[in-house]
Amino acid sequence: MKKRTFLKFMTLPLGLQGLSSFAQDNAGRPIRIVVPLPAGSGNDFVARVIGPPMSQILGQPVIVDNKPGANGVIGAMEVVRAAPDGLTLLCATNSHLATNVSFVKNLPYDPLRDFTPIGGAVTVAQMLIVSATSPFRTFNEFLAYAKQNPGKVAVSYSTSVVQLQFLTMAKMAGIDLLLVPYKSNGAAMIDMMSGLIHGILDIPGAILPQAQAGKIRVLASMSKRAPFFPDVPSVSEFLPGFDFPLWNGFVGPAGMAREQVLRLNAAIVRAQRQADVAQKFNEAGSPAWIVTPDEMKAVIAAEIPRYQRLTKSAGLEAS
Repeated sequence: MKKRTFLKFMTLPLGLQGLSSFAQDNAGRPIRIVVPLPAGSGNDFVARVIGPPMSQILGQPVIVDNKPGANGVIGAMEVVRAAPDGLTLLCATNSHLATNVSFVKNLPYDPLRDFTPIGGAVTVAQMLIVSATSPFRTFNEFLAYAKQNPGKVAVSYSTSVVQLQFLTMAKMAGIDLLLVPYKSNGAAMIDMMSGLIHGILDIPGAILPQAQAGKIRVLASMSKRAPFFPDVPSVSEFLPGFDFPLWNGFVGPAGMAREQVLRLNAAIVRAQRQADVAQKFNEAGSPAWIVTPDEMKAVIAAEIPRYQRLTKSAGLEAS
């Protein structure tokens, strides 16, 4: 079932009054943030944290609308087809804005042509975790077992970027992992805890309570070491050159007016800099990623060919 959160309308702060004609044209009209993943996902968390302060700053209601499915294509196309009036945004990751170009056959949108970059949200290094009952106590043991048992170590993915992380890891380590698709990380976590699969990736803040309770083991970070787990090595310490930071950001439909984009970017940045928002992001192990629209566009443009090279190297074809 589609889940929505309606965030209360607040008065427009003096600092943004009269900022543009778009503020007047859209006054009081709700902004819809489409999340192309289920409720409870990292994208969903980001949108629901940043939505309330955006509502306050812009003086408009903000609705979070979950549209999961098809590697995020369903939600992405909802925004592609929307009017470029600043009232429909996509809270996307590098899966939807970069990796899908390589992974989704006949992708119905072009991330650079069909979206208007607006601003960043957070960055995060995902962690490879296993159940506390798993035979793997270290990342080295995980790799060694996988090498000795080709195709028998099952790991989950629910986005194309996670799929590519595991495929790249397997290619660099000379192992064969069994990749199992899931609709959500929550379902994968349940199966991992019951022993149906061996490992999953998740963000530091989400897994901290279970790690502290001794229910899971954290084996490695997909990017640099995470502050929550300073003793957990990064994959690059075993496989030099491996680095997969994830990021979330906001885009709108193609054709948005520059003034409109800058107004939304200013609101997002102000929200990111609020103490309570920064605290929630830091507690999740996902610090704010503050960028201009042009900087975000440059990141997307650089990430697409990078993932294309990695996908080709992993021997994968779009499906």
